[in-house]
Amino acid sequence: MQKEMAYKLFFKALCNNTRLRIIRLLQKESLNVTEISKQLRLEQSSVSHALKCLTDCGFVEVKQIGKKRVYSLNKDTIAPMLKLIDRHSKKYYRHLVKCGVIK
Repeated sequence: MQKEMAYKLFFKALCNNTRLRIIRLLQKESLNVTEISKQLRLEQSSVSHALKCLTDCGFVEVKQIGKKRVYSLNKDTIAPMLKLIDRHSKKYYRHLVKCGVIK
């Protein structure tokens, strides 16, 4: 039961549009909160809130560089997982789009 709850929480973290957009952006490069806000055209407070969740859940790592906090994907688990998801989505995109259950 604990494993099932962990799965639910894991995927719930990914379901939020703001958090998912941040994750996709951080796939390309490490950024600070101001840069993320500008690129996604979101309020800095919304981005900060989402980054707190992503950091607490281990999706994102933060490094202090001078006065800035720079965020990057967890390279051990999240970055490789996203590559697998990208590969799967490319292969099964037509099926995902047709699935009436997840629409």
